[in-house]
Amino acid sequence: MMLLVLALGCLAAAGFLLSDFATQPARQRRAAVSRASTYGKIVLRRGDTRSFRDRAMVPFAARMARTVLKLSPRTSVETVSAKLLQAGVGLTPTTYLALKGCSAAGGFGLGVVFGASVKGAAAGLLMGLVLALLGWVVPEYLLSGRVRARREEIRGALPDALDLLAVSVEAGLGFDASITKITENMEGPLANEFALMLGEMRIGEGRADALKKMEQRVGAPELSSFVRSIIQADQLGISLGRILRVQATDSRLKRQAAAEEKAMKAPIKMLFPTVLFIFPSMFIVILGPALLNFMTLFKTS
Repeated sequence: MMLLVLALGCLAAAGFLLSDFATQPARQRRAAVSRASTYGKIVLRRGDTRSFRDRAMVPFAARMARTVLKLSPRTSVETVSAKLLQAGVGLTPTTYLALKGCSAAGGFGLGVVFGASVKGAAAGLLMGLVLALLGWVVPEYLLSGRVRARREEIRGALPDALDLLAVSVEAGLGFDASITKITENMEGPLANEFALMLGEMRIGEGRADALKKMEQRVGAPELSSFVRSIIQADQLGISLGRILRVQATDSRLKRQAAAEEKAMKAPIKMLFPTVLFIFPSMFIVILGPALLNFMTLFKTS
């Protein structure tokens, strides 16, 4: 019974953290409006007036994150933060690690309770370990899949963005204004990254530093090549239009080569379901009547 309560508590904590992440932008807006309306006023308060989230859930998430880091020594807050940035997920490393720990603990508790009620204590412990492993691995797998999908989407949109950037530069616009054209005429993760880079440049960040930060957030080789070319062009005084044309052509050729590679891998990937599912069905349909006839013939003889 205690394990069931613990599992339900962990699942409830995970649900609360998810809802907290979903409502975070609205709460930030309300907090900003509240701070603006009470700016300069002194409010005297008695006792601890913090919300339940600040008093209980935030410390619980921090403790759970520290426990996950202790159980996984190779994982660090920096690597998790970099992976969350590459995935474009608005979670903090503490929240992600807490969700991972809660899912593993909840899986273990549910597995022990249901397995023990059906098959006994040993089966419950085994099922708990299996579900705990799944709860530990699934968040990492989903995050890695999100990173790969976002990276592929950025790779696919990069040639068109470079073409638009080259046309804008050749038309006489500056680099910042050309980036603005991309954010106005394109959508998706690449446009969002360019918009974030443009915002960093507008608040005083150097162009080279903003480009390097975007390269670290994305982690795609094609974008890294584009960033290095732009930085070298700034340092050496080379025309940006020519560089961008070359980069767009190279990126498009790489995208075509990647598509051809996937097309060549398709027959090999289709071989396994063909052998496992289609061939046995064909053998049953084709050889089944013949086998029945042979069995009938042997019985009559």
